Amino acid sequence: MFGGDSAGLTRLFAVVLLLLSSAVLVVVPVPGSELRVRVRLADGVVTEEVLEADNERDSISLEFKLGDGTLVTFLVDFKQNVKIFRALILGELERGQNQYQALCFVTRLNRNEIIPSDSMARLRQKNPQAIRLAEERRGMDQLTMSVAVNLSRASQLSSHIHNMCSEAREAIYTREADVKYWLEKGMDSSMFEGLPQTTGLPSLQPCHSAKDLWQPCLCTYNLSLEWYPCLLKYCRSRDSAGRGSSYKCGIKSCSKGYLFTYFVPQKQLCLWDEET
Repeated sequence: MFGGDSAGLTRLFAVVLLLLSSAVLVVVPVPGSELRVRVRLADGVVTEEVLEADNERDSISLEFKLGDGTLVTFLVDFKQNVKIFRALILGELERGQNQYQALCFVTRLNRNEIIPSDSMARLRQKNPQAIRLAEERRGMDQLTMSVAVNLSRASQLSSHIHNMCSEAREAIYTREADVKYWLEKGMDSSMFEGLPQTTGLPSLQPCHSAKDLWQPCLCTYNLSLEWYPCLLKYCRSRDSAGRGSSYKCGIKSCSKGYLFTYFVPQKQLCLWDEET
């Protein structure tokens, strides 16, 4: 089949070994864009992550549901180097909240955070029933989201923001450092508005210590990605002349947490952040 090409045989053998492992995920040249993976969350609940890649728009999305019914969506826009986090949180109707509350956090994408969209589109797994655990834990980022993003003007930042964050509208946040970077790149400053915490209000306190449901405060929201493909793995082979070459043969998985802190005009919008 390979006409005596030892490099080809070596490569085939390596791929076969990977496929024989029931818990492995590999990059294969098969068209398609959706992958469903079972993942164990920090609280022990097993959920299904849906990972999708859009090669045309050069983007990746990851979506899963938490045990309390919260729907979490994470989107990477490689064209604009932007990450978008969205949480649809079920409201506490008996405490006067709406049916659900939407939050959106927008930040810059850093290098080597996640695999490219074309590799994600080719990702397959041998055993869909396997429960995935991340190979590397990347800790937690504590992010102060001190700037509001205007939904109607945010398409310049990323075309995905309107669809992702339309339900959040008044709750789309980003960091001051990211805004500075985007403004230096020529983005329109009118899409950003500083929140009170940046100007300093002496009486502003964390929502978990605020007593009045209608007073402004600083809310925190903890969001974790327990499993996502963060890096490509490369295998090496040698031809008959001893020349080495490398090729994609799998992925490395990571987990990462994010703790967002941001201003809310009333504690009623941050009921999960209470003292226990």
